[in-house]
Amino acid sequence: MKFLHSMIRVKNIQQSLKFYMDFLGLKLIKKNSLDDCDLYFLGEDENACQLELTYNYNTPIDGYNNGNAFGHFAFAVDDMNLISEKVKEFGYEFLWEPFELSLKNEKGETSKKLIAFIKDPDGNEIELIQE
Repeated sequence: MKFLHSMIRVKNIQQSLKFYMDFLGLKLIKKNSLDDCDLYFLGEDENACQLELTYNYNTPIDGYNNGNAFGHFAFAVDDMNLISEKVKEFGYEFLWEPFELSLKNEKGETSKKLIAFIKDPDGNEIELIQE
């Protein structure tokens, strides 16, 4: 079995594409249209797990409610300093500024990561991780 994609509904497809493609660097893999919506599949390539952005033609004016079961999407970044510059350039704000996180695995070994959180245009949390 292979995990293919995860789907979120978006209020403004142009803002969401700007965030996920221009800011995070995902590529548009394919776009499908149904009678009531457009489906945008984004990812690194066709073989990688993808994020499906669904834009319904009759989107509620206030957008969609994010439930309390969803946590966040996580993306690896090469350089958190470059991400911080892009946050300013795009006019976004960090939910949590970059900070170091120490993790212990089941063997008791410690690894350190630099992480930060930001929200997409629909309020979904995005974790950015630099190994």
